[in-house]
Amino acid sequence: MLDRYWFGDAERISPEAPVPVVKVLRTEERAGGAANVARNVADLGAQAGLVSVIGADEAGLALRSLIAAGGIRSYLQADPQLPTTVKLRLVARQQQMARIDFESQPQSEVLAAHLDVFTQALRQHDLVILSDYGKGGLTHIVRMIEAARAAGVPVLVDPKGDDYARYAGATLLTPNRAELREVVGRWKDAADLTARAQALRQQLRLQAILLTRSEEGMTLFTDEGAWSVPAQAREVYDVSGAGDTVIAVLGTLLAAGLPLREAVRWANVAGGIVVGKLGTATVAYDELFGQGSPASARDEGDTA
Repeated sequence: MLDRYWFGDAERISPEAPVPVVKVLRTEERAGGAANVARNVADLGAQAGLVSVIGADEAGLALRSLIAAGGIRSYLQADPQLPTTVKLRLVARQQQMARIDFESQPQSEVLAAHLDVFTQALRQHDLVILSDYGKGGLTHIVRMIEAARAAGVPVLVDPKGDDYARYAGATLLTPNRAELREVVGRWKDAADLTARAQALRQQLRLQAILLTRSEEGMTLFTDEGAWSVPAQAREVYDVSGAGDTVIAVLGTLLAAGLPLREAVRWANVAGGIVVGKLGTATVAYDELFGQGSPASARDEGDTA
């Protein structure tokens, strides 16, 4: 999707309605959604390829240009009947005043071609990240996971919605608290959370679930139990796109050969950095690894 930002000043209230009048002073475009995940991978110095469906329109051309400028290999499929998903954010005085979304579902014919392209791209990559935004681009996610696992390629999924059965067989899921609660229900304490998360993991045949918990850090659920890292002490400016950065850093470091827990520590640091930035943003290699050693973790029944 394409993220557009209109920045301006708001100094008076409209006479037409009780809303601020924003005078737009500058505009900016960024590659968003799964493209933001690919941006984060590329900014760490890794090779990223992006498989997705966009429209054959002005926004699609802008997105292609941003992807090329970011050094990302494009496997984009265009649908002449599909408008490219655009999120337009109006920002005044460093605050988001409104967000306007333009989106629709891609046609089944384009999604079928999308699956073929995905299968071809598997040969060129060491790890797959599937970012589910509920926009229709992952209609064939079951077959995509099956193809990746058959090729021996790990699969990380940023999930959406309450149908986690379609993620069965993936390597790792990265839900946040609200997303996990939608699937396993509300937990009453740390032990209950662990029991519910582990039951889900075993049911879906996952190697791990990484629960992102905002100000409480992250908790990793594996065969070894529950293991947590505390949040990085940073000022939170904007949480949009933080999940993209976390899964991108995690996937990049796993593909580079780091152990899972070490990769989680660095992904946690990256998430702490990116929430201090405006909008969908990335974390560069020097910015991440110049932070020193990541925070220590704890193997215990953490705060739920």
